[in-house]
Amino acid sequence: MDWTTGVATKESAVYAPVVRPTTSTLSTAASVPEGDAVATVAGGATADFMDTTSSTVTTTTVPASKRVGYVKASSGRSRGPSQSLPRSDQRRRPFPRSPSHIPESPRASIKLPEIFMFAIEEINNRTDLLPNITLGYQIYDVCNIESKAIQSVLDILSGLEHPAANYDCHKKSKKVMFIGHKMTSSSVASATLTGIYGYPQISYGAMDPVLINKFRFPSFYCTVPDERDQFNAIILLLKHFGWNWVGIVSPQDHDSERVITDLKSLLMHNEICVEFAVTVNTHIGSYTLKSMYRILKATSSVIILYGTAESTYLSSVIHFTTKKRNIFILFGTFQIPGNLKRGINLNGSLMVHLHSGNIPGLKDYLLSVNPEKYPDNPVLLNVWSQQFFCVPESLLNVSKFPEFPCGESHSFQSVDLFEYDVESFRFSFNVYSAVYSLAHALHDTYLYKEGNVFKSEISNWQMWQINRYLRRVHIITKGGEEIKFTEGKVSPRFDLINIVFAPNKSLSLVKVGYFHNDAEEFKFKMNRKMIQWHPGFSKTPHFWCSESCLPGYQKHLQEGRPPCCHYCVPCPENEITDKYDMERCYKCAEDKWPNEKRDTCIQRTTEFLSYGDIVGLSLILISVILCFVTIIIFGIFVKYKDTPIVKMNNKTLSFILLLSLILSFLCPLLFIGHPTKVSCLLQQAVIGMTFSVVISSMLAKTVTVILAFKVTKPNSMQTKWLGKHFSTSILIICSVGQGVICVFWLIFSPPFPEYNTQVMEGKIILQCNEGSITAFYIMIGYMGGLAVLSFIVAFLARKLPDTFNEAQYITFSMLIISSVWLSCIPAYLSTKGKYMVAVEVFAILSSSAGVLGCIFIPKCYIILLRSEMNVKTSVTQRNVFK
Repeated sequence: MDWTTGVATKESAVYAPVVRPTTSTLSTAASVPEGDAVATVAGGATADFMDTTSSTVTTTTVPASKRVGYVKASSGRSRGPSQSLPRSDQRRRPFPRSPSHIPESPRASIKLPEIFMFAIEEINNRTDLLPNITLGYQIYDVCNIESKAIQSVLDILSGLEHPAANYDCHKKSKKVMFIGHKMTSSSVASATLTGIYGYPQISYGAMDPVLINKFRFPSFYCTVPDERDQFNAIILLLKHFGWNWVGIVSPQDHDSERVITDLKSLLMHNEICVEFAVTVNTHIGSYTLKSMYRILKATSSVIILYGTAESTYLSSVIHFTTKKRNIFILFGTFQIPGNLKRGINLNGSLMVHLHSGNIPGLKDYLLSVNPEKYPDNPVLLNVWSQQFFCVPESLLNVSKFPEFPCGESHSFQSVDLFEYDVESFRFSFNVYSAVYSLAHALHDTYLYKEGNVFKSEISNWQMWQINRYLRRVHIITKGGEEIKFTEGKVSPRFDLINIVFAPNKSLSLVKVGYFHNDAEEFKFKMNRKMIQWHPGFSKTPHFWCSESCLPGYQKHLQEGRPPCCHYCVPCPENEITDKYDMERCYKCAEDKWPNEKRDTCIQRTTEFLSYGDIVGLSLILISVILCFVTIIIFGIFVKYKDTPIVKMNNKTLSFILLLSLILSFLCPLLFIGHPTKVSCLLQQAVIGMTFSVVISSMLAKTVTVILAFKVTKPNSMQTKWLGKHFSTSILIICSVGQGVICVFWLIFSPPFPEYNTQVMEGKIILQCNEGSITAFYIMIGYMGGLAVLSFIVAFLARKLPDTFNEAQYITFSMLIISSVWLSCIPAYLSTKGKYMVAVEVFAILSSSAGVLGCIFIPKCYIILLRSEMNVKTSVTQRNVFK
């Protein structure tokens, strides 16, 4: 086999020679009787810089005892069985020496191919899976070069040293599937070609969402979730800790720029602000220096670090640009340096990594593997010689380089766990899943169910038919791991890893949580107690551009800064915020009111002038007392109705006036208590009608007195008009006008009860709405006009020579009514709630009491205490005396 020697940087920063194959092929050949068939599976397995594509599987029936895969080495392209050994004149091509291609430990470079072969052997040794069918494989190293990826596919498809398109020279094998690659660029290149021919291809590392497009890649599958699932995991993690002010660092390449652009957009959509997003490379140029300067000057302490297997130099960049306490969130396929000096800044950070699956028997297999066990594996022999600087004596003639024979027994059990990890199977499990998914899909393709009987269909099937079964693969491995494809995509599963450098300078990767897809919902579980933060943090750190706004405050963005940078402004009146970092306050419901902190709505208290209230109870007592007094006066007037003082002051109008006053004293009962539809309907109408009758009665009395003194002829027409019905007519005419107003008001816009939340803070005022404010003011205006007219007439008649002239008393009563209402107007406007009703009730009682006191109390005094003055002779004598 042809090998090249190159120089690589190990993770301890010591340079050492590394010998690797450039284009190595492991092809299968099986000795089978003529007429039997051998299944050759194209498998691709690679470590970080051994990106390989895999070829096909050929199938035929063979006895179970012959289910063994044979592996032979060939160089460059796939060769036939007779050309299994490489040519000695083939050119050697060294590995790239650029720091951007620093290879990992050579022990790790064989891990994925070993796992691939382990899975193939495990399947071939099973009798329940693909019975009488043997899987073989070819492994190509494409070095992450798209052209080599396409070349390897053509080699496998044609089976020739110099491939010819659309020609298949495989005679005893049947190509089934391609497995690869780890990198997106190589996967896209090969998937474009395999999709044309309908060959399924399973990648174990490509996470670009574009590969899910079944129109472009109809037969492409992947055993790792795509990048968008990893983005969702990062967002869940940031939201869990409340971190909303982050920076992003990535290597400078096309894929990284696309990933960072998509991640930044998704972060902003989830209200997580990105202070900076920079890319760096290994060349210290002006662009990289600017990026490093932005990182140094940044205020955000949470840095999202995206990396691939080829970007281990990022840890060195981070080491020189972050001199303060930082928390890093790593994702992608980033390789953590085991060297303390390069990786100490990552101490206490978190990494969203692929799920580590359980593969029983793999650990023992990886520790026990050796060149003597697999003499046809040149990669294993090469790595063995680099690790132990010797080769087994039985293989000295195979090795192309001068090596010492191993004088003692060696095994990979003595290799550092960090360089040859046999505990954590992440990409390893994805390779294992890819092989088993292929095996089960192939099994279902060969053995299809017709009714209740499984039938074997070995011939007359095409490669694209495997896709039908591969799309819906759902299996449980021996380790209890679930492998399920949904339209070519596996259910997302990630582990949350805590990066810890112990005091003894050893690196530990501790699983502290996991992300999984549960019933179409992405969920996150974590044990926070297990996390060991950077030594500079005594507890879980909190990072944000601005402090979170507490409930009761709203965010006010700072001009020219990202949305996460804001001020916290208290909510205005009648508005609250009940969560942290709310952008706007909102109003409470009509029946609720903000509490003092304005972080919750509390129930408003309903207020009205009730019977149990002290003010309401006092007004009721006053109303009842005045009403009782008026009834007594009415009884006195009825008893002494034939006396001169009652008869001469128009006893009919006096009785009507007393009855109206009784009603006016009872009107406050409509204002006190819970407002109802009936009480609101009657309040203003009854008051308007009652006071109109009271004022009209006094007006009729005064007009009658004035006209009586102007009539000089006993039997004239004027005397007939001044009969006993004249004053009643005035009363009816004046009252009917108010009645018409009230009727129209109640018909077209009647008053109604309402809840008023605008009057007083924290209270609901239960009150009566007038319905039509215009009708209300017309009623008040009409009543005021009657009062003014009555006052003028009474004022003109105040000096008429009448012993029982009421004009003076009416004048005083009108003055009292005017004074009461004028003084109550400012008091009414300055009070709120139930006290407004109390002021209105007080005005009604005061004005009614003024009329009662001015007009009827003097008469009762004469009737009860000065009865000698209540005689007709006394009246005549007084007239003579005057």
